[in-house]
Amino acid sequence: MAKYRLNLPQLSGDLFLTDGGIETTMLFQEGLDLPYFAAFHLLNNPKGQEAFKKYFHNHCAIAEKYKVGFILEAVTWRASIDWAEKLGYSKASLDEMLHKAVEFLIPFRDEYENEDTKMVISGCIGPRGDSYVPGKLMSINEAEDYHSMQIETLSKTSADMLTVLTLNYVDEAIGIARAAKSHNMPAVISFTVETDGNLPTGQSLKEAVEQVETETDQSPIYYKINCAHPTHFEKIVSTGEPWLQKIRSLRANASSCSHAELDEAEELDEGNPEELGIQYRQLRKLLPNLNVLGGCCGTDHRHIEAICKACLN
Repeated sequence: MAKYRLNLPQLSGDLFLTDGGIETTMLFQEGLDLPYFAAFHLLNNPKGQEAFKKYFHNHCAIAEKYKVGFILEAVTWRASIDWAEKLGYSKASLDEMLHKAVEFLIPFRDEYENEDTKMVISGCIGPRGDSYVPGKLMSINEAEDYHSMQIETLSKTSADMLTVLTLNYVDEAIGIARAAKSHNMPAVISFTVETDGNLPTGQSLKEAVEQVETETDQSPIYYKINCAHPTHFEKIVSTGEPWLQKIRSLRANASSCSHAELDEAEELDEGNPEELGIQYRQLRKLLPNLNVLGGCCGTDHRHIEAICKACLN
C-alpha cells in the first residue's frame, strides 16, 4: 500500500537524496550482464539481488547518516513492454516484475525510515526508444497508450509516485504525464539535454517544460534534469526565469562527455565526486526549489555522499 502518494514529503522543500547510476554500477563495478540496460531483469538472479541490496544499503545509509530524506527508485526504467519483449517477457510476466521491483524496496524503507529520514518509493519509467537519440517519435496519444500499461500496473503497487527519466522529446513526456494523471499517480518528468543545454531534438529545455505544463494542465509535480553534466546546462538555468521554479530534482552524470562520447566509451568515467558536489551546490543557488539530488551515469554512493555534504554545508 502506498504511504505518501497523497502527501509527498519532498514537496516541503527539505533536502532529499536519491541513488546514483544503478545501471553503470551493476555493469562496471559489480560485473553483471545488463542486456538493454534492463536492471529489472537482475531481480531474477540471486547475484543481481545481492548487488541491489548492497547498492541500496549504501545509499540509504547516507540519508540516515546525514538525516535527510530519500527517494527509493525501483529498477523499472527499462520495464516497459518493448524492452521486456526483447528479454522474453510477456505482458503478464512483466506485470509480475513491476510488482516485484517495488516490493523489493519496502524492506529498505522499513529499516531506514525515521522522523528525519522519510523514505519515498518511486516507480521509474524510461523512454520507449533510445535515451540519447530520438528515433521513431510517437505522437502524444501513442505515447500515452504505450506507457499506460506500465503506469497502470505501478499504480496498483506500493509506489508513492512515478519518476520518468531520460526523455529526449516533448510529445513522449506529455503522453506519459497524461497517462499518469489518468491513473492518479503523481509524476516527475525528467529531460536529458545535450552539451548545449537543449534536448536532443534541438528544442530548448524551457520550451519543453512550458509545453508539458500547457498541454497537461500542469500535472507533473515537478521536473528533473538527468543524464547530463552540470556544465551542459548551467547557463540554461542561470536566467532566473519563472519556469525554473518547477525544477526540483537533478541526477547528473559523473562525466562531462557528450552522449555520443559516452556511447563509445569502453571504460567508466567516474569524474570527481567532490567537484560534482560543489557544482550541485552552485546549481542550488540558481534553482530556488532544487532539493531532490541524485546521480546518473558513472555516479555511485560516493558521489551521492559528496553531493549531500556539499549541499548541507
